[in-house]
Amino acid sequence: MLTLRDFLVRGLLAGLIAGIAAFVVGYAVGEPPVAASIAIEEAAGGHDHGTAAEEPAAAEEEDEGTEVPRPVQSTVGLATGFLVLGAALGGATGLLTGAAMGRFFSRTSVRVTALGVTAVAFVSVFFVPYLIYPPNPPAVGDGETIGYRTSLYFAMVALSIAAAVLGLLVNRNLRAKLGSWYAALAGVATYVVLAVVALGVMPRYDEVPTEGFPPSLLWEFRLSSLLTQIVLWGVLGIVLAELSHRALAQKTAPGSRRLINA
Repeated sequence: MLTLRDFLVRGLLAGLIAGIAAFVVGYAVGEPPVAASIAIEEAAGGHDHGTAAEEPAAAEEEDEGTEVPRPVQSTVGLATGFLVLGAALGGATGLLTGAAMGRFFSRTSVRVTALGVTAVAFVSVFFVPYLIYPPNPPAVGDGETIGYRTSLYFAMVALSIAAAVLGLLVNRNLRAKLGSWYAALAGVATYVVLAVVALGVMPRYDEVPTEGFPPSLLWEFRLSSLLTQIVLWGVLGIVLAELSHRALAQKTAPGSRRLINA
């Protein structure tokens, strides 16, 4: 059998591959609405630089010390961010896959376990929190409330993960009594109920400007963010499942290989 270290290494590799795929998609579909949002933000603040005209040297010195060029942000910065995120998510998902083998997904293949763990992680870590606290592009949101909004988001992530853990425990404990199918349904129902309750009680905020920012641009940004995350988690799950399957096949006796085929 594979060790947790085996799953960790393959998870890190799968995460790096997923990060590259997410960067390509994020750059293609996410950068245009970001650039448009920045243009709107700069246009809105473009008439507030009267003092900068009187003191160009000071303004230029401040800009040189604080700003990173947009081409660097949208290429090297974006790629680095996705690679780091992919590696972190991949390592964690790999370890969770190794821990879940034979425990939370019955005696299914390693492929099914890896895909199941990734799906649960995607829904609980990203998708459900996304429903109540979707990301905003530049020019949207009050900078003074960013700490409050960040706290709410991570609180929702924590609640969603806790609900997912409880759902998995319900599934595991009821499997012997109800069978795999009905135990899985009970686990899913547990998560859905707890997630709906959390979505209902968590505070809301609405900082989308009513004037000067096209609603279609906000929708385009949020849709591109969702698509990028789907690619990130989807590639992560598929690559991790295949790498883990191949590694397990190499460590299994030839006569037993048919037992691990999905």
